[in-house]
Amino acid sequence: MQGAYPAAILLVFGLSMRTFADRMRHAICFEVFGLIFVTYLSSLIFNTKPLEFGPLALILSLVATAWNYVYNLGFDHALLRLRGRVNKVWQERVVHALIFEIGMLVLTMPLVMWWLGYGFIEAINMSLSLMLFYLVYIYVYNLAYDKIFPIPEIVK
Repeated sequence: MQGAYPAAILLVFGLSMRTFADRMRHAICFEVFGLIFVTYLSSLIFNTKPLEFGPLALILSLVATAWNYVYNLGFDHALLRLRGRVNKVWQERVVHALIFEIGMLVLTMPLVMWWLGYGFIEAINMSLSLMLFYLVYIYVYNLAYDKIFPIPEIVK
């Protein structure tokens, strides 16, 4: 139980969960900033042209946006059920980021291989590099997002 309300009541009435609009803002902003960073960094690190990698990055961004929404909703529900809260401590943020990135790797590896004509090793190297970038980015972005748009006081 967090605050004056048991977790079951919070879950039933959705008092501690972010709204649909808030989740959409979170996902869209995350992807827009991520797309800008990844397109620029990939041109430097992987020696690709932004117009070559950009369309793939956009498709990956759309996949990630959908995955972001579904994953964060599920993670918050699981955290509320298991811990009675949705505010994350740093260890939970690390687990949150790792699971998200493993899911993205599974979802996007075939597309990266096909689009860029990469073999498995080349694609896994690129995907792992992107994963490392996003592990840091996810952590920092979500920490900043939670500071800028905090979860309502009722769950603290």
